[in-house]
Amino acid sequence: MKFVDECKVTVRAGAGGNGAVAFRREKYVPYGGPSGGDGGKGGDVVLVGDGGLSTLIDLTYAHTLEAQRGEHGQGKDCYGKAGSDLVVRVPVGTRVIDRATDQLVGEVVAHGQRLLVAKGGAGGRGNIHFATPYDRAPRRAEPGEPGEVRELRMELVVLADVGLLGFPNVGKSTLIRAVSRARPEVADYPFTTLRPHLGVVSVGGSHDPTIFAMADIPGLIPGASEGAGLGIRFLKHLDRTRVLLHLVTLDYAPGRDPLKDYTALRKELSAFDPRLAERPEIVVLSKCDLPEVDEAYKKLRTRFRRKGIELRRLSAATGDGVEALMNELAAIVSEARQSASKSD
Repeated sequence: MKFVDECKVTVRAGAGGNGAVAFRREKYVPYGGPSGGDGGKGGDVVLVGDGGLSTLIDLTYAHTLEAQRGEHGQGKDCYGKAGSDLVVRVPVGTRVIDRATDQLVGEVVAHGQRLLVAKGGAGGRGNIHFATPYDRAPRRAEPGEPGEVRELRMELVVLADVGLLGFPNVGKSTLIRAVSRARPEVADYPFTTLRPHLGVVSVGGSHDPTIFAMADIPGLIPGASEGAGLGIRFLKHLDRTRVLLHLVTLDYAPGRDPLKDYTALRKELSAFDPRLAERPEIVVLSKCDLPEVDEAYKKLRTRFRRKGIELRRLSAATGDGVEALMNELAAIVSEARQSASKSD
């Protein structure tokens, strides 16, 4: 299935039904009075989180989402039926923005969560509401109110505790395959990963494990904050992460160096969103099963330490260092969750 994480759509709530002008017509009741019922309320447009969805592709073809209008009122005190709400399923992690004001309408962050994005119009009152001692046969009623119409932009932001980032081909997909059931493609060429992949990691045994989600973000390159490579499209998926796992490794391409790579991507994070650069971070030298990478680790660790950064090592292929890294991530995630629950 094609991965679509952003789309534009118009939502149109149902208009309210008109109130009715009617009078009782019964034998032996010559002055029965007004009997026009109210119009029904228009339907709302509601988004509902669905944990089984992972893309916004269905909404890219639905340019307008329109709820049902309310029925008009009728005689004999009959009120119009309310219009049915339009319920639209969206992936968990969907962020909704009003395109006219660029304001956040809301976010769907849980399965089954409902988010009202367009409110239906109220039904008009029938003439039974306008009778007075001075006007016992009113011939007026209210029209239904129009439903709310909004131009929306929907963005899917992956819900993950750990954001896995680095240059293309540093071993991110291999690591997430090693620690979870996620199966992103692994190949020896840049930009193998063209969409975020989410893996669930369980640490600590079967009795009281710490479970967290890890997102494999497609490889970033200098200029990503301005759209270079896969750019801004995927940087936004780091927004909800609690900790960043930054992978570096040796690359013999001209101008490539693990410390320079790390510094370049930190610059991109700060340029895209300064808050991302303040997240807890673990930096790891990957592919240490390769002799040349393993030999370079000590010198690289010293260089990183001069910058105040502790460089870990691992090999996702052999499992060396993976368990210790997952335990460290679990501890950071648990602490972040506890801090968040206290602040709430």
